[in-house]
Amino acid sequence: MTQVSTQVTDHGGGVRSLRVPIPNNPLGYTLVYVVDTDSGPVLIDTGWDDPLSWDALTEGLSACGTSAGEIHGMVITHHHPDHHGLSGQVREVSGAWIAMHEADISLVRRTRDNRSERWYTYMTAKLAAAGAPADHVATLTRTLVDILPGFSPALPDREIVPGELLDLPGRRLRAIWTPGHTPGHVCLHLEEAHPAQLPGNGRLFSGDHLLPGITPHIGLYEDPDDTTVADPLGDYLDSLERIGRLAPAEVLPAHRHAFPDATVRVQELLDHHEDRLTGLRSLLTTPLTAWQLAERMEWNRPWSEIPPGSRNIAVSEAEAHVRRLVKLGQAEAMTGSDPVTYVAV
Repeated sequence: MTQVSTQVTDHGGGVRSLRVPIPNNPLGYTLVYVVDTDSGPVLIDTGWDDPLSWDALTEGLSACGTSAGEIHGMVITHHHPDHHGLSGQVREVSGAWIAMHEADISLVRRTRDNRSERWYTYMTAKLAAAGAPADHVATLTRTLVDILPGFSPALPDREIVPGELLDLPGRRLRAIWTPGHTPGHVCLHLEEAHPAQLPGNGRLFSGDHLLPGITPHIGLYEDPDDTTVADPLGDYLDSLERIGRLAPAEVLPAHRHAFPDATVRVQELLDHHEDRLTGLRSLLTTPLTAWQLAERMEWNRPWSEIPPGSRNIAVSEAEAHVRRLVKLGQAEAMTGSDPVTYVAV
């Protein structure tokens, strides 16, 4: 691994990463990967849609000896705006294709097609059902009025098919479906010898599925017209175990830095969620709503210091965990409760 500049890192074997900033976010930046192919450079993720981020991306590509106009394609690990945000702008200047898993393409399509008012109604109803106080729900509505209108992510034109090699001439990059962080999250396994001969099975572009020192958010992405009760945490844990069995020599994540020995990090995350589920079950000796659970869970700062938008994410994560307990037969929703309360069984 060679640091070409403060922004560009050469990982060897025709793979480099660019630090593309995420404005006003503690994560700091997204690592956008540039992979050389026989048809030209391909990006894995693109970064946040912001002029500062665009400038960083184009400057980084220039440092790699290429440009946004020369990009052949974009493989997007998942639909979140710090990964998919600049895809449309890159496509405009290059004509490059955009590939994403079908489940996240569906989310992009829903975002583009639905009027924002419908989402305000749906999300406020979800928060009310989770037991959020009225003053918080009102804050959410005011926040959404400022943020959602005009948000129109680029619609991908290729579908990533799990288990298949991507159409990248001269490379062997296989898609692995790893739902949990989003329904259509994918990791990308580079089935080629590690350039530094590290022991293990190739390299893994892990998106947000496997990160050093960060536990990815596991929340809910539900279609208002679909009554299916999803179990995203169960999906995530299953996905983690699959990556552990793959045992890549090195992980190239979307945040922070590359690291070896995925199996160690996988086990740390499995243990973390097992501990969290055990802690939640002990809290549910008394019936609690998802909001009350979130208030009592351990976060990276006290609940009183968590801003409204982050509280929404926390409540979503609390509900994802309690759904896992219900699925395991360790908790249940109390009949007739409104808002819904859960209790350990």
